[in-house]
Amino acid sequence: MSAPLVIAVDGPAAAGKGTLARRLAAHLGLPYLDTGLLYRATGRRVLDAGGDPADPAAAEAAARALAPEDLARPDLRAEEAAAAASKVAAIPAVRAALLDFQRRFGAARGAVLDGRDIGTVVFPDAPVKLFVTASPEVRAARRHAELLARGVPARLEDVAAEMAERDARDSARGVAPLRPAEDALILDTSALDAEAAFAAALALVESVRARGDSTGS
Repeated sequence: MSAPLVIAVDGPAAAGKGTLARRLAAHLGLPYLDTGLLYRATGRRVLDAGGDPADPAAAEAAARALAPEDLARPDLRAEEAAAAASKVAAIPAVRAALLDFQRRFGAARGAVLDGRDIGTVVFPDAPVKLFVTASPEVRAARRHAELLARGVPARLEDVAAEMAERDARDSARGVAPLRPAEDALILDTSALDAEAAFAAALALVESVRARGDSTGS
């Protein structure tokens, strides 16, 4: 029996990886996990307790106390939660606390997981690895439009500055920095709409599955 299919989708914020990962999961009948919500929920728990998300002890305690209902909170998409997530994600003990959860989720029936270290740390042996990116200008414009659509007042220049700061923090952290796995397909969505990005990603998945079928036959 072949191993459950795990698809790792990594990349920076507002590159389109979440939309792509959800659509791949629905098309292939696989469970989907937005791993960023784990870190957002952890950061949110720290903030709710009046703590500092950069404090290792407070962040680890929040990660270990995380419950499934924490992932359903409506405030996890707010910028405050995003900033807190980037801080707690730089703490090794937090990542260790959440690593088992992610691996169990993917190993059960296969899954599409999106995040920042799925292909490099969580599932380094995943048969399909995508690193979805886009230019900083395009990503900032997308996030700005998303915020305005949700009724959140925002200036494009502020969104761009916050995104650049987060990118720098995520890429420079000592544990699981944001980078593509060596065998990941780099998918730049700067000039792609959702349909084109999905078609490119699905073609890769199908080619990997076809190779697996021929190898196993």
